[in-house]
Amino acid sequence: MSTIDWTVLIFTLVVVVVYGVFIGRGQKSNESYLKADNKMPWYIVLLGIMATQASAITFLSAPGQAYTDGMRFVQYYFGLPLAMIVICITFIPIFQRLNVYTAYEYLENRFDKKTRVLTSLLFLFSRGLSTGISIYAPSIILASVLNWNIYLTNVLTGGILLIYTYIGGAKAIAHTQKLQFLIILGTMAFAGFLLIQNMPDGIGFKDALYLAGKSGKLNVITTEFDWKDKYNIWSGLIGGFFLALSYFGTDQSQVGRYITAKDNTNAKMGLLLNGLVKIPMQFAILLIGALLFAFFSLKPAPIYFNERSYQYLKEAQPEQAADFEKEHQDLQIKFNAESKEILRLKETHSPQLKKTIQDFKNTQTQVKALHGRVEEAINNSNYNAEKTDTNYIFLYFVKNTLPVGMIGLLFAVIFLASWGSISAALNSLAACSLKDVHLIFSKEIPDEKTELKYSRLHTLAWGIFSIGVAMFATQMGSLIEAVNVLGSLFYGPILGIFLVAFYYKKITGSNVFIAAILSEITVIAVYQFDIVSFLWLNVIGAAAVIIFSTIGLLFYKPKAVNS
Repeated sequence: MSTIDWTVLIFTLVVVVVYGVFIGRGQKSNESYLKADNKMPWYIVLLGIMATQASAITFLSAPGQAYTDGMRFVQYYFGLPLAMIVICITFIPIFQRLNVYTAYEYLENRFDKKTRVLTSLLFLFSRGLSTGISIYAPSIILASVLNWNIYLTNVLTGGILLIYTYIGGAKAIAHTQKLQFLIILGTMAFAGFLLIQNMPDGIGFKDALYLAGKSGKLNVITTEFDWKDKYNIWSGLIGGFFLALSYFGTDQSQVGRYITAKDNTNAKMGLLLNGLVKIPMQFAILLIGALLFAFFSLKPAPIYFNERSYQYLKEAQPEQAADFEKEHQDLQIKFNAESKEILRLKETHSPQLKKTIQDFKNTQTQVKALHGRVEEAINNSNYNAEKTDTNYIFLYFVKNTLPVGMIGLLFAVIFLASWGSISAALNSLAACSLKDVHLIFSKEIPDEKTELKYSRLHTLAWGIFSIGVAMFATQMGSLIEAVNVLGSLFYGPILGIFLVAFYYKKITGSNVFIAAILSEITVIAVYQFDIVSFLWLNVIGAAAVIIFSTIGLLFYKPKAVNS
């Protein structure tokens, strides 16, 4: 990067850290550190919810996801608006009325301590692992730009955000998320504009969209029902609904954002607007990936977007790499020529156009097959790197195409997106491990000052744990998919516990405790044997808790429960 890019990057990050430390200074109690004194207005709640969900994975991996698999990933969010409505009707009023620090406090009131602890542990395990993946995403950038070791950049990335998260707590997180997300949205919109501006002369937005469509990348809606298909309208509406219901309704990283709201109205407005805004925002980010495919069908694309990995292959297997490069060069010349010919003929609707489109698709298949062979060769070369280059596609475009200054700003954006989600996750992990585990099993009754100290220590511990997880994230492929698969392994049973708590008053803590364990075993078994795609795991997990709990009524006599 240029000196200007480095200046932009460092200045942006320093401003956010200093702002976070400043706004979060003077913490004197856990009420302030973990819940921001319940003073957040709806627009802070909205931006906090979106920033927590839209991590660096969203902005780094989603364009690569669309580049390789098309835009059908957006269907993953189709169940979101309905889930927001259910949460506003059922979840928020209960959490606000009980004035809870964590979502799982309610479960002790409704069931018993062991159910609260079990649910919190399921959350802590899944969110702790996911946070590690979120740290790894921006670490890719530093490793690529500076040619540093990925393990060093994991420590650097996770360590910097710990400064204001450790000091300022929920208040610092809420206000920095507001600043971060506004910078992110503006910069990504400008990056999309520059992508179109950098198309070859005479090629506009409609032309790029036409090419993306002919390549199959605009597959926004897929209606064919298939249990094993990861992204179609059915898995999105049903599986996505259950995943969103669990994520926004029972995941403390999200619950922690809207329990900081002033009141029910502000919490509900933040959630409902998130349900309306999230789909078009994700659509736009994926569209950048589809347009990137059009861009690289008109201009030479690299043989492999992870340049460091391919360089290792060249050094280890020079003859094989030379063969790959010769085949790649020939295919690129052919692919670029066919793309331009399609645009030249697109208004004619002639037989020649149909033939050219078919040739274009055939060449696209050959390019994909070559890419697969290159990837396989890299993975077989004993080089400890990512299994795919999906996470490097947008990064490659940024590094090699965008103007000076913009590169530094876009790199800063990916850091800011990461920090927004990671800081919220660390805050929620600290709240749960302290309130739902530490203080429950501890005989000590700490005063406010001691409890605040414990909260900070838990934040620090989870930060170190997440950095450790990031060290093992290199083999997970597409990060945006990996983090959602991981969540789906645990969100279903967690959601099932809450659904039983809300709607099945006869079921006791012993019933639901055993049902949750059996449900988690069921979900892991279904995933292990690859019976259905991962979104359906959320449905299976929630339904299994309800079914096992109901069966348990035959063996455990119901007792009176609190409401």
